[in-house]
Amino acid sequence: MTTTTLAVLVPLLPFLGAAAGLLLGRTAPGFVRPLAVLPTLAAAALAVVVAARQQGGRTITASTELTPTGSVPIDLALHIDGFAALVAVLVGIVASCVQIYSTGYLRDDPRYPSYAALISLFTSAMLLVVYSGDLMVLLVGWEIMGICSYFLVGHYWETSEARAASLKAFLVTKLGDVPFLIGLFALAADAGTFRISGILGAVAAGAVDHPTLVALLLLAGVAGKSAQFPLHTWLPDAMAGPTPVSALIHAATMVAAGVYFVARLLPVFAASAAAMTVLAAMAAVTMVGSALAALAQDDIKRVLAYSTIGQLGYMSGALAVGDRGAAVFHLLSHGAFKALLFLAAGVIIHAAGTNSLAAMSRMSGLAKRVPDAYWTMTVALLALAAIPPFAGFFSKEAVLVAAEHTALGDSAVAPAGAGWAVLVAGLLTAVLTAAYAMRLWLLAFRGRGAEAPDHGREPVAMTTVLWVLAVPSLAFGLTFDQLPGWFDGHALTPTVTTAVLGTGVALVGGLITYGAWRHTTAAAAHPPIGAVAAHPGAEPAVSEAEAIAAHTPAYGSIAAAADPSDPARLLLGPLHRHAAAGFHVDAVYSALFVRPVRAAAQLVRFLDREVVDTYVSGSGTGARLLGSAVRRAQTGNVQTYLGALLAGSVVLAVAAVVLSNVNAGS
Repeated sequence: MTTTTLAVLVPLLPFLGAAAGLLLGRTAPGFVRPLAVLPTLAAAALAVVVAARQQGGRTITASTELTPTGSVPIDLALHIDGFAALVAVLVGIVASCVQIYSTGYLRDDPRYPSYAALISLFTSAMLLVVYSGDLMVLLVGWEIMGICSYFLVGHYWETSEARAASLKAFLVTKLGDVPFLIGLFALAADAGTFRISGILGAVAAGAVDHPTLVALLLLAGVAGKSAQFPLHTWLPDAMAGPTPVSALIHAATMVAAGVYFVARLLPVFAASAAAMTVLAAMAAVTMVGSALAALAQDDIKRVLAYSTIGQLGYMSGALAVGDRGAAVFHLLSHGAFKALLFLAAGVIIHAAGTNSLAAMSRMSGLAKRVPDAYWTMTVALLALAAIPPFAGFFSKEAVLVAAEHTALGDSAVAPAGAGWAVLVAGLLTAVLTAAYAMRLWLLAFRGRGAEAPDHGREPVAMTTVLWVLAVPSLAFGLTFDQLPGWFDGHALTPTVTTAVLGTGVALVGGLITYGAWRHTTAAAAHPPIGAVAAHPGAEPAVSEAEAIAAHTPAYGSIAAAADPSDPARLLLGPLHRHAAAGFHVDAVYSALFVRPVRAAAQLVRFLDREVVDTYVSGSGTGARLLGSAVRRAQTGNVQTYLGALLAGSVVLAVAAVVLSNVNAGS
């Protein structure tokens, strides 16, 4: 087969698997799991073949006109460069791991057929975004991912938390998609085409008349999809979905789409210094704010969610300084270790019976209960903290090197101020990342108290996937010297300055957190785990294992009392309360938008009920009364009718005489 044919099959196979899974879910349930796993595995294998044939060299392009639309046609086109080839491999591998993991994780869920089909459709949509050479076709995959996220986050729709989270994810991302769509049309109007190659050519020729406006409109959509400040609030709440969904969204789809889109169209953004400055500021605020919030979270999945927001901030920062190679390198590295973190967290939640780190810190022996999750999560946390030689070190250093070069004036793409903002925020975030990674590890695996409950061994499908993902989390970064051919020939070698600074601040962050934990642990008197108090009015903690059996998620019902040994309270001090609440961004949105909209809705409801309905009801009442009066006059007696007619004639005659006399006198 030709490379083009294989590339077409990559997004097509998961789509066919999703359609077949939905059709056969009820009639032939035995085929559901093979239809979920095999097409996705085949797509991953074909993506590897396409990447091997592309080899980071000449861009593979092909197109056919989808439909005539007048001056700006829409084409079904492929555009596969080194970035697209590698990202497609990441999507295929992570999606395959998620599907395999889900066969054990949701083995007793009656809604597994629809869940698996949506995962396949989600994967197909992301692969369409990655390979598409036409922006309108890319938009189709972009919007399908939004719809799939709505259903998958709300998988446990029986609970109010899942329903609210799915609706919030849909609305916030759509809020960004509106200006994104306008930006696409404006870009196509300036360039005269939706084809990515044509748009890049138009930018190089200076044919885009409104680069700043277009770039800012597109950034709104990117901020929504990739959960960047200020449209990041949906991602932590999306933890109400099943853990494999969280792994897929955070590692390879949805949030990665925004970063990949900017990398693909970076010349469009680089044409506007204002847009690059805005992107740098957005990345800096996102990095630092999310890292502080992650340090204060109690729910293990929310810690990882804020971690994802921060790592996406690193990618956006690399793009803000004009280095898409560093951004995509970190995207690939992050995809491996973040998928591992979430899937390992799912195993830990099953074993501990809770999402709460405070509750886990009151258990002993949790690491022995789940040794596979313990060792693989340790690898992933080291990669997240950017400790050499793990993958996160090399990719994060590539971002810091790019920021350093821009800050020193070595880049003609972005202003030096953007470089300094990204560099300083990146180093500060590195300290905080190591701090919350160490805190998570200590509270989850070094707890003291009663023995952790024994729920038995986890399914082999779940533990095997952890070790598969541990390999790239450990070794992928070591391939940095082999990657320049895939990244426009751009070297990704760390410099001594950034390597020392990055590793040094990470070690400082980890050691300070460890010291704070030792201090708080020594000072705290640990009650037994059965004495964990709940907040007033809160429900008891529920494990995801129990939640899956009851078809309700554990997220949202965890209400463990504060752990006095938690080092975050010592490290953050009075800032802890605000960081735990996500710096009240949701409260600000509620005050500025939600409450006014609800008040306006109540006003409209009042006007509709008390004013509009009153007039409508009054009209109906008047017509009904008039009809009743007329009906009473219809007696059916001929003499009555003749008498009324005569009386009426007399009245009219008298009136005519009176009026004529009045007129004659005047």
